[in-house]
This record gives sequence, structure tokens and C-alpha cells, in this order.
Amino acid sequence: MPSLQKLRQGIQLPPSGWMLAGMLALYVLAGLFGRDPWKGEDAIHIATAWQMLSSGDWLAPMLAGRPFHEPPLYYWSAAISGWLFGHILPLHDALRLASGAWVALTLVALYYAGRELHGDEHAAAAPMVLAGSAGLLLHAHDAQPMLVALAAYAGTIGAGALMARKPWAAGLFYGLALAACLLGAGIAPTLPLLAIAPFAWYFAGQRTQAAQTLLLGLALATLLVAPWLLALDQWLPGRLDAWLHTELTPLATPFSFTGLARFSSLLPTFAFPALPLALWALWHAWRQRKQASHPAQLLPLILFFLTLLLLAWAYRPREIPALLLLPPLALLAAPGALNLRRGAANAFDWFAMSLFSLLAALVWLAWSAMALDFPPRLAQRVVELRPGFVGELNAWHLLLGIAISAWWWWLIVTAPRSPYRSLTHWTLGFTTFWLLATTLILPWFDYGRSYRPVAEAVAKALPEGTTCLAERHLSPAQRASLAYFANLAPLDSSTRAGQQCRWLLVVGDQSSELSAPDASWRLVWQGNRPGERREKFRLFQR
Repeated sequence: MPSLQKLRQGIQLPPSGWMLAGMLALYVLAGLFGRDPWKGEDAIHIATAWQMLSSGDWLAPMLAGRPFHEPPLYYWSAAISGWLFGHILPLHDALRLASGAWVALTLVALYYAGRELHGDEHAAAAPMVLAGSAGLLLHAHDAQPMLVALAAYAGTIGAGALMARKPWAAGLFYGLALAACLLGAGIAPTLPLLAIAPFAWYFAGQRTQAAQTLLLGLALATLLVAPWLLALDQWLPGRLDAWLHTELTPLATPFSFTGLARFSSLLPTFAFPALPLALWALWHAWRQRKQASHPAQLLPLILFFLTLLLLAWAYRPREIPALLLLPPLALLAAPGALNLRRGAANAFDWFAMSLFSLLAALVWLAWSAMALDFPPRLAQRVVELRPGFVGELNAWHLLLGIAISAWWWWLIVTAPRSPYRSLTHWTLGFTTFWLLATTLILPWFDYGRSYRPVAEAVAKALPEGTTCLAERHLSPAQRASLAYFANLAPLDSSTRAGQQCRWLLVVGDQSSELSAPDASWRLVWQGNRPGERREKFRLFQR
């Protein structure tokens, strides 16, 4: 039978066309749906997009009723996806779909940038390296404005590589990338994209034409960004000043060598396997005596170092700003992934197959403990970590998990020998593990990482129609969750308006943080997020 024979032949390598698109689509879509806004960035940005959509005020982002001094592009895209798909998906899933769109755009831009820099045979490697990068996985599936900058960085490198062959198209892409980065992530992440322009001009063959290309990009970016700035200045001048202050304050800090060292220390794990593959590619290019001015190596390498210097200057060492380093690293790593020596390629291949097979087995073990109460000791630990959680056997999830596992086994058994084999096993192993985890054990994670139970309990404890609730020490994620799940926008207790409220919500892990302001307040409710032992909430009334 032809279908059986095709099945035995395994996956086509190098992956291309619909096969490559399907592989990357699985990575993008898995984990975007079926869960609440999680504490941290996910809750903050979903609540901000929700308020934009529900209020109809699209000019400037707001978070839980307070000005949120962030650029608007991500929230525009999230609000649009919420408007389009909110009637068929839970609203937070529909809003989070914008992250999937920006990640997909990043992968597409990397594919075409890799084709321009390294040729058709290497084109698929760059998006596969990025999708397989350990640090991207969770952030790619959260509501996260920095994902806009990832697409802009990939587009900028692609524009630089395209400049000599299609200058007008390069100018268009460069302008779109600049505008998207500024409107999506802010001033600081845009600076490396401006700083790379002289280098791209220098590497171009016809420099007069290259200068015209860059000027076209700058003009287009100005035309796209100016309307929002002018509208903000016209109708909300105070918000414009506050936004500029927020954006420029980090740039007024001195350069930090300590920050440089800390960001660099993140990379071995955060950017694995992109970093070692990039180092090998650079070493291999040097050994091959390639020209030092070859843009395939120098454009992404210069952008990487410019970005690293910016991070050390303007950001605290955190994973989210470090995402900006991944697109240039992926493009640097693309030829390295396909030029590994046979021994190194086999070792990488066996490591990928062994690691993700082990992780898949651990996911199945966790599912068994959650749904079947076996093994008993692990099942008891599951309950201890998430008090109140009740696992259930979902037949559809079980069948899908079996199909995913069978697919992974089929990939291992049938993948043909190819320079792409080890990279394919790594990227699809990552995808398989993530698919399996989000299919089988996502409810357990979701139960402990959402503030929904706290928000609903607070709303239930308040009399119907309560409009004045003050808060003390609530984080932005906690205020965002109260707004999204309970439509509550608590006021800062230190403000005059907050001091007028008869209700006060406090959070902390020490008795001094959880105490009432004075004896006139009485405790009405107290609780915490499931599985959280330190962080407690108390609601007072006077």
C-alpha cells in the first residue's frame, strides 16, 4: 500500500513546504489554549488587552483601571484577536492567540532571512533552532509584548541581507520592523535595530542604493509611528510624557559590567542549543577562511553584540529581555547545526532522542499519579502541592497523548540520515514534550498558577455593587487578575481615593504585612492561591 510505504519512509529531510509549516505550527499553538492567565506577565498583559477591548479605549493601555505606560501594538493585536475569536474561544485564549501570531511571524522572518544569508538548504534551520531554544518555550506561549520585538529583529536581519538584491523590499521590511519594535516593545529594544543600519550599509555592494534603502525604512517607520504619538500628545499629553519618562529612564542608567556578565551567564542554558551551534558555526567559518566581511556571519553577530550591550545598559538581568538575543543567535547557528562532524551530530541526535523520551515518560508518570492515583506516593505529593485539586481521566486527552507518543516514536524509528536529523529530533522532541505536557498535565499546573480562585473568593465576600475597594501591596499581576476574573479595580490605599474606601485587600507573607491599619477594621475573609503557603490575602471592612 502506498500510504503504508510512505509511513515507513518517515519524515522528509530537510523539512520544507507544508511539512515545515506543520512542524512549526504545532510548536506555536501547543500551550496557547486551555488555561487561565497565569501569574506574572501572562496575567498582566491579558488583563491590559482585555481592558482595551472591553472599554473601547485603544489609544493608551490601561491595567486594572490605572495608566499602564507601555507601547500599544501588542495590545492592539491581542484585542483584535480577542474580538475575532472571543466568541469561539475563552476570551483569554483568544487574546493570547496574538502571541502565537507574533511567534509565527518571527519564524517566517527567520526562514527567509536564513535563505538570504545561507541559501535554500539552510533556510529551515534558523526557525528550527529558535523553536528548539530552551528559553523561548514558556514565553512564546504567554501573553508577551517582547515577542513583537523578536519578529522585528528577525525582519531587520532579513532586510539587511536582502538589501543588495531587492533594495526597495529591504527598505519596506526595515521600516515595518522599526515601527513594530518601537510600537510593540519600546525605545530601548529599537536602538540595536537603528545601530545595525550603518553596518548593513557598509556590507552592501552599492552603498548609494543602500543609503536610499535605509532612508526609505526610516521614513516608513516615522510615518507609521507618528500618528500614535501625535494622537497621544493631542488627547492624553500627560500619558505621552509618562510613557517617554518610563522609556528613557533605563537609558539614563550607567552601563553595567555586572549586568553584562549576568546576561552572558544566562545564555548557556537559556539559549541552548543555539549558543553552542552558533559558536561552532563561527569557528567553522573561520577555519574555512571565509571573508571577514561576509554578512551571513557579521550581520547577526553584530546585532547580537549590540543587543547584549543594550541589555547590560538598560535592563535588569531577566529572561524576558534576553529573548532579544535569540533571533541573531538562531541565524548564526543555522549553518552550524548542519555542519556538525559525524561524531558530534550523532551525539547530539542521541542526546535529543534520549532526553525527550525521558521527559515524555515523566509526563506520563505525572499523569498517572494525577488521573489514576498511581504510584500512590507520587499521587499523594500531587495533592500536597495543589491542595483541593481533583484529577480526572479524560478519554480524549488520553487518546491524544497516545497519538503524540506514537508520533514521537515514529520520528525516532523512521527519520532518515541527513544533516537535519539531529536538529529535527531536537526541535520536534521539544514540541512533542510540550504537546504531551499541555495535553496530559496542564490542568494541574493551571490550578496552581492562576489567581482565579482568589479573585472569585474576594468578589463573593464583597457585597454586590461594591465599587470602592482599596489594596495594599498587590502586585500588577494580582491587580490584573482581580480585574479580569472579577471586574474589580482596587485603588491604592495610600491615595486619597483609596483612603475613602470601606473595604481593604492586603497581601503578604508576614503578620505585619497582613495586619489591619487600625482597630476600626475587621477581618472578613482570608485565603491564598492553591498550593501557595507563603502568600496570603486578607479582606478587611470598616
